[in-house]
Amino acid sequence: MTASAGLASHARLSRLTDDVGLLYGADWNPEQWHPDVWREDVALMRAAGVNLVTVGVFSWATLEPRPGRYELDWLDRVVDLAADHGILVDLATPTASPPPWLGTRWPGTRAVTADGVRLSHGSRNHFCPSSPHYRERALSVARVLAARYGAHPGVRMWHVGNEYGQVCFCEHCADAFRAWLRERHGTLDELNRAWGTTFWSQRYDEWTQVLPPRAAPYLINPTQRLDHRRFASDQLLALYREQRDVIREHAPGVPVTTNLMGFHHPTDYWRWAPHLDVVADDVYGDPADPADVVRVALQHDLARGLAGGRPWLVMEQAAGAVSWRPHNVPKTAAQLRLDSLRAVARGADGSCFFQWRASVVGAERFHSALVPHAGPDTALHRAVVAHGAELARLRPVVGARVPARTALVVDWASWWAAEEPGGPSDRLRVLPQLLAYYRPLWAAGIGVDVVPPGADLDAYDLVVAPQLFLVDDAHVPGLRRVVERGGVLLLGPFSGVTDQDAHVRTGRFPAPFADLVGGSGEEHVPLAAAGVRVRSALLGDGQVHDWAERLRVDDGEALATVDGGDLDGCPLVLRRRHTGGGEGWYVGALLAQDGVAAVVRACLDAAGVAGPVGVRADPDVEVVRRGDVVFCLNASDRPRAVELDTVCGTPGAPWHDLLTDTAVAGRVPLPPHGALALIERTR
Repeated sequence: MTASAGLASHARLSRLTDDVGLLYGADWNPEQWHPDVWREDVALMRAAGVNLVTVGVFSWATLEPRPGRYELDWLDRVVDLAADHGILVDLATPTASPPPWLGTRWPGTRAVTADGVRLSHGSRNHFCPSSPHYRERALSVARVLAARYGAHPGVRMWHVGNEYGQVCFCEHCADAFRAWLRERHGTLDELNRAWGTTFWSQRYDEWTQVLPPRAAPYLINPTQRLDHRRFASDQLLALYREQRDVIREHAPGVPVTTNLMGFHHPTDYWRWAPHLDVVADDVYGDPADPADVVRVALQHDLARGLAGGRPWLVMEQAAGAVSWRPHNVPKTAAQLRLDSLRAVARGADGSCFFQWRASVVGAERFHSALVPHAGPDTALHRAVVAHGAELARLRPVVGARVPARTALVVDWASWWAAEEPGGPSDRLRVLPQLLAYYRPLWAAGIGVDVVPPGADLDAYDLVVAPQLFLVDDAHVPGLRRVVERGGVLLLGPFSGVTDQDAHVRTGRFPAPFADLVGGSGEEHVPLAAAGVRVRSALLGDGQVHDWAERLRVDDGEALATVDGGDLDGCPLVLRRRHTGGGEGWYVGALLAQDGVAAVVRACLDAAGVAGPVGVRADPDVEVVRRGDVVFCLNASDRPRAVELDTVCGTPGAPWHDLLTDTAVAGRVPLPPHGALALIERTR
């Protein structure tokens, strides 16, 4: 995301937070309820401190029960009711779930799978992104809503669609794919070169021969699939942009967004981010998995990265249980609070939930809500009210940034290409690798910016690319510059293997960076069940399983080597120290978590990067500085503690906990899933 886009995102979000402080809200679906319930809802929202509601996400059939017949009086009442009670409205275009009449009258609006099956209505997200009739009707309902509510003072943000991720393989999409390919490659000759169509006699001599990667007898051209993933993400972005532009015509200056989904495989959010006025993310952690808090923290850092380091918004999270896991363990009230605070600590200026009132009908009737089926006289809703009060006390963090000297490089195209069938092994997965290298940074309280490989990296002393399988030629100089200017670059296994077209780079790998890391490889080696023994003063002696690489030392040093077997003596961890203080590291194995942590800690030391100065926190306490506030979050279900005297490196410094509005000092206990939001008192 560009710096200017990040500034725009901050400025547009601040138009809401300047008025009310941190945003606190939920999806509100009044069309499911009698108007008497609406009045109870807004009274409860006021009591809970809720100041933002998203309205209309799935209301297309209610708003337009027949083509061109709009019934909006009920929405007028809803928007006015919220505004009269001081609740900001995030008004959605309802285009994620077309009504049955659309697919019945125009069957081509329904998506087709790679196997040729046309999807039906009866669920959601069944539309074809390229269908002319779908796009026409979606723009029509968006235009009607924008014209009617664009100037309404209560509508303070617009929400286009919902959780974009649809992929279709129909003829409409085939035509659109060919147009996209012409834009990207220009000529058929260039397409044939990029796709390597000399393999398996796939050369094209007419554009009409080019198809999406539909079902086939065996493996499909990997570059064809890579380009189709790029196209599918761009096609969804085009849907968002055309509705956004209609809204801007009628509501200039009002921020427009849609809800992202973190590390969502089908959509390249680096390409989406510059077009979002506010980065809004849906975050569904798993309360049954204590380790999932690390993944959630990483997702928050991604959202902040997409916002260019500026504040962002949690659009959806669960208040208790979800309805789509096989065994839906609910959050406790303490976990609800901690999950919300974790997002705020990592840069969110708003914490919203799905949904306000639990549905009694439909597929998500057992999904939790801020008002459960049992009503407001419940432990859950009392926790919601209490949390609203403490969020109001966190106004000092609004607009503040999370400082970071470490960057984690993530690239969707590389992710797609690395996990394409036909590779050496399916055990080297991208997201587990990202988490493995992020976890020790999280544990040490290191501020991390998640960035694309083409980002300006000059502000970072340590840059970590856990798996950068595909490296665009245009991004190589910026990554190399990290070491050349004195920083530390850490590359994980299976990196630097292909170029932007997923063509294998010839020569010894990691081809663009071998001279930086002081060694090079000639073979990727998936390991038999026994694995290999490793000798290492850095890692400790042990075993490596699943993945290694046949490497050699050139002008660097080996910090871990294989002991015995066919790879005997081969390095698994390489480092080269450069004149000027820079270091290049390469890990050529799927190390155990302890080994990854040892490598990351060594790189942090080499880069001179540490967590918040003087922090002494028990294990499992997540420490994050945002602006002048230090958040200490007990991520475990056991009591922990923090030594507050050293939080800012000044022994005896007085501190104030914003959450409880009390002074604190010394060793302060943290109950299970407890939290502190500390700001230094003015002397």
